[in-house]
Amino acid sequence: MAFRAVHAEWGTVFAHLPDLGCGQAWEAVWKVKPPPPLACAECRHPMYAKVSYSGLRFFAHAPHAPDCEIALQGESEAHHLLKLELASAARDAGAHAELEVRAPDGSWRADVLATDPAGTWRMALEAQLSPITAADITARTERMREDGVTSCWFSDRPRPPWLGTVPSLRLDTTDSGVLVAEGLVKFAQGGWVAAPQVPVADFLRWVFTGKVAPHAPHTRLRYPLLRQLAQVWTAPQYAAAEDAYLVEEEKRQRGLEEQRARYMAKAAKKRAEIDKANDASRQAALERATGAERDARRLHRGPAGERWQAQLMTRRGVREAVDHLAREHGIAATVGVSITDHRWGGGTPLIGVDGVPVAVFNPESALVNGEAFRLLAGMLLLFATDKDKKRFDRNTRSRRRRRVPIDGWKMEHTEVVPVSPPAKKARPKAEVPCPRRPAGPCACPAPQLTAMISGQPQPAEPCEHMTPAAAVYTALCRTCGGAYDKPWRRMRP
Repeated sequence: MAFRAVHAEWGTVFAHLPDLGCGQAWEAVWKVKPPPPLACAECRHPMYAKVSYSGLRFFAHAPHAPDCEIALQGESEAHHLLKLELASAARDAGAHAELEVRAPDGSWRADVLATDPAGTWRMALEAQLSPITAADITARTERMREDGVTSCWFSDRPRPPWLGTVPSLRLDTTDSGVLVAEGLVKFAQGGWVAAPQVPVADFLRWVFTGKVAPHAPHTRLRYPLLRQLAQVWTAPQYAAAEDAYLVEEEKRQRGLEEQRARYMAKAAKKRAEIDKANDASRQAALERATGAERDARRLHRGPAGERWQAQLMTRRGVREAVDHLAREHGIAATVGVSITDHRWGGGTPLIGVDGVPVAVFNPESALVNGEAFRLLAGMLLLFATDKDKKRFDRNTRSRRRRRVPIDGWKMEHTEVVPVSPPAKKARPKAEVPCPRRPAGPCACPAPQLTAMISGQPQPAEPCEHMTPAAAVYTALCRTCGGAYDKPWRRMRP
């Protein structure tokens, strides 16, 4: 199906023009005998005039036509009608329009080639109704651009997937004619919105006169129900408005970043002041707690105090907490005797070898306030299980209490979850068989001591002052089998 043919006497004739473009009527070439001397502009094979069932006029190849590109196109009637609409709109816009124009080297063919009567520009108007990939339509556009021909692709399909890949528009046929439905936009209030629908002839007139041009938007197309397009058509003043908006937006973002930086610097300064005050408060609370533990140990001197400390070690989880400090942190600690002091929040203090508290085991959330809060906020809190730890954290964060340090609690749990069921351990053999331990403590003049530390027997000897090991573990005399309740220390192997 073609709209152009070559008459032997009249030259090029066009089926879509009322006068065929040469001052002749359609009836001069349609159903006349003898047949008029019409030939294909491409292959020079004879052609004849035809009218479709819908009344569309066109030229068709006579039988036995060669492999002519026009003869093999197989274009639909809808495609030809759209080409006629584009050609008619281009002429109404003041341009010269010619159908099915081929490049001199045959590298491209324009459905409609619109040219300036003065010959200053050429533009291809492409009707694309059949499926095409974005790569193919881009390649065809580039081939025409290399020859100095700009292009615009048109489709009346609902959602052409290639729309916006190249300069393109979606059309809509209404009672008022063929209108531009998508692809023509304007910039307003910081974003692109759809321009009012206009006839194709008006759009082409704006394009031919430079009032509208392709543009790659840098801000979001926010008009409803339409897609984000990589290329749109808009007026130069709207493109300039977008550039101005981007400059102002960049300036605004820079101002926000500077404001945020000032806020962060102010917050960091305030946080540093708070941290400094907290450190001083916590250090003072720690010094007072150290003094309270020192005073409590002074009151619990002698064997009674040692028995009291040994009894504290038998509390649930205390020994595991001491072992956890030694295993995980390398800290040797013993249980504090100032356990009844309110500053520990109902927990058990664990004291280092220098007499300074290093941790608190199992404090009660309801008792953490005042001096207890200041002290525990800077200390390590140990719990028997992870469940206990989470319950303490949850209770102190509740809306009713809301007592949490600014840097959070430092908490750990001593529970050890085995990877596999532990194997049965053989009962260690006693070094000195003792079928029956005496009821009283060791009273030997030269006791031979042994202490079970972490499941291993360790040699020990009497000493003058209480040591951390003696406060945590019990030494036995290998001679009499009795418990040694005086100060002792481990011997070097």
